[in-house]
Amino acid sequence: MMINKRLIGTVSESKAYIAGNVALQWVSLAANIAMIGAVCRLMERLYQNCASSGDMLLTAGVALLAVVIRFGCQIGATRMGYLSSKAVKKKLREMIYGKLLRLGSAYKEKAQTSEVVQVAVEGVDQLETYFGAYLPQFFYAMLAPLTLFLVLCFVNVPSAVVLLVCVPMIPIAIAAVQTWAKKLLSKYWGQYTALGDTFLENLQGLTTLKIYQADAFKHQEMNEASENFRRITMKVLTMQLNSITIMDLVAYGGAAAGMILAVTQLKAGHVGVGGCLLIILLAADFFIPMRQLGSFFHIAMNGMAASDKIFRLLDLPEEKSGTRAAPEDCSIRCEDLSFAYEAGRPVLEGVNLYVPRGSFTAIVGESGCGKSTVASILMGRNRGYSGVVTVGGVPLGDLSEESLLKSLTYVSHQSYLFKGTVRENLLMGRPDAGEDAMWRALEQVRLADFLRGEQGLDTRLAEKASNLSGGQCQRLALARALLHDSPVYIFDEATSNIDVESENDIMAQIHRLAKTKTVILISHRLANVMDADHIDVMDGGRIVESGRHEELLRMGGHYAALWNAQQALENYGMESMS
Repeated sequence: MMINKRLIGTVSESKAYIAGNVALQWVSLAANIAMIGAVCRLMERLYQNCASSGDMLLTAGVALLAVVIRFGCQIGATRMGYLSSKAVKKKLREMIYGKLLRLGSAYKEKAQTSEVVQVAVEGVDQLETYFGAYLPQFFYAMLAPLTLFLVLCFVNVPSAVVLLVCVPMIPIAIAAVQTWAKKLLSKYWGQYTALGDTFLENLQGLTTLKIYQADAFKHQEMNEASENFRRITMKVLTMQLNSITIMDLVAYGGAAAGMILAVTQLKAGHVGVGGCLLIILLAADFFIPMRQLGSFFHIAMNGMAASDKIFRLLDLPEEKSGTRAAPEDCSIRCEDLSFAYEAGRPVLEGVNLYVPRGSFTAIVGESGCGKSTVASILMGRNRGYSGVVTVGGVPLGDLSEESLLKSLTYVSHQSYLFKGTVRENLLMGRPDAGEDAMWRALEQVRLADFLRGEQGLDTRLAEKASNLSGGQCQRLALARALLHDSPVYIFDEATSNIDVESENDIMAQIHRLAKTKTVILISHRLANVMDADHIDVMDGGRIVESGRHEELLRMGGHYAALWNAQQALENYGMESMS
């Protein structure tokens, strides 16, 4: 009943802690039986007027020893539960993290980030309780009634049999609602994940919602999602309350039946006063472990639902990861490259692209033509493409992700800067970089003077470096990229949405970098690619023109039309300003 063999086998190191927990609870039960037995023996001798001071002292000694043993066992069982849950959290989170590493930078194609976070945090926390509390209680609930049955058989067999027969009625009641509860909790986790996904998206886009005054609409949408989650939560609570009520009726009814039979046996002379009292006092202990197990029912069901999501993530198919290292000659070639995010809606169709080693290549075109998708494929973020992509003559799929990411550095207009210090963000580019190297990189991007006026390399950054301007963020991202010092650099609209001065400084550094590295510049602004060795013009997922700036203008085709349109727009802007 709610025992997932795969789950237990996955965290096999928890078995010893679960066994220790059960053993300590059983020792505590034995001490309790001894204490109650001593008390009942004393009560019977008092009833018979034959009790002595020795009997009093013996009973007190047994009771004191039992209390000490039970106290120690309680502490030990709690410790075992903690160690078990600790092992579970550590093992499962390592497995989830390892899975994400194996999926690589393309993991978003198969799993939503919000779902991964919820599974790794809340899902694992549910299993912490499942292993630390439910499983030990499950095995103890099987062992305790059998132990009590064997003890009471020496007192009165009919009473012991009645009590033992009533115990399985609790798990039968649990099983009666298990199928419904499983479906309900699966739906609960689905709505919980959806709510978290909606909340994360709205939080990340809060500024945009405010700008366009769409926050009221999203607020209403969030309220609806919250209301749906509230309703499913109330259904879960109702299910739990109903199951607890049923278990209480069974437990108290079974204990009462055992007590009534014990009194009947006393009247019939089949059991003494002490034996009858022992049966009455231990009758509840038959049902308490199973009743306690029932109270963990919803935890177990949540654990099962969470484990389903965890294993769904862990079972995601993994494309074979390459093992070859990228060669020194990191020339890039794409032959008949095609790709689609959704079936029947191709983004790239038959793209043929060649980027020689040490060249400065630009990819241009209107928004949505597939420029950034080419970059994502080269960085290993999008897989499932058709055609051939090679780096230095080696197929992209044969390269290890580590080697690929050492050879190619990607800088976009949304390069992520982490909360922390400037130093910590720069060290991501090169962990062994010294302060001199970091300052040189900052000098190259003209950010050093600003940081010297702050706290230098220890200048604190807010989340996403929101305390810096857009231009400063891009300069810092470029400095980090320079420290990475890879053979190939891909700049994907790296100067979008920043001030003109920052754009000019960054473009100047890109042009300097192109003298010693292979540079692929993706840009919608053609003025930035005039000096490129080669320009590939994309339209509708295809490369429609190729050549140098002057050649493309002479062709009078797509590139020339884009150039003329941009020049007219910029000249109009200059005339308006004058």
